[in-house]
Amino acid sequence: MFDPTAFENMKVVMQGALYDLDISGEIVITDRNDLINMAKMSRCFELTFELAEGNRRKISAKIIMESQLGNLAAELLSDFMPKNLAGCEIILQFLIHDTEVNEDFKAIEKTLQDIWGPKRKISQIVQYNPLAPNEKQVDFITVEFDRVIREEQIDDLVDMLEFMITTLRRL
Repeated sequence: MFDPTAFENMKVVMQGALYDLDISGEIVITDRNDLINMAKMSRCFELTFELAEGNRRKISAKIIMESQLGNLAAELLSDFMPKNLAGCEIILQFLIHDTEVNEDFKAIEKTLQDIWGPKRKISQIVQYNPLAPNEKQVDFITVEFDRVIREEQIDDLVDMLEFMITTLRRL
């Protein structure tokens, strides 16, 4: 038997909390990826969901947990590496499909800053096909924490889901 890594423990807790919300009918999980990159010795877990109650437009949320070789090494070789690197990076994405050309992107940023705080890095990328002017665009909103999330913060990850649901409702 082996000891699960911090990444595994956090992934299991996050996945369990998300599936509990899905079973209770609060969200609908629409996609899940659990990837191992053997060339770079990295892990990536992604789970995408939407609110179960219908939206006037399609909005989804994705939580991404990534652990690089340095994170694993810091955990397994704690005598030789900084212990504060043991953990993973969390990235949150919100996708607003069918946004209008004149969408108020400043208002969207303000909404996310109100929910996530001014210290979070919030970015937006708008994607559209310039050759199909009748198609709507997609707004990719990313919230980054710019630090390693450690296993000791596992309860914060579950609390983060409520903030994600609040974000979906306010968008």
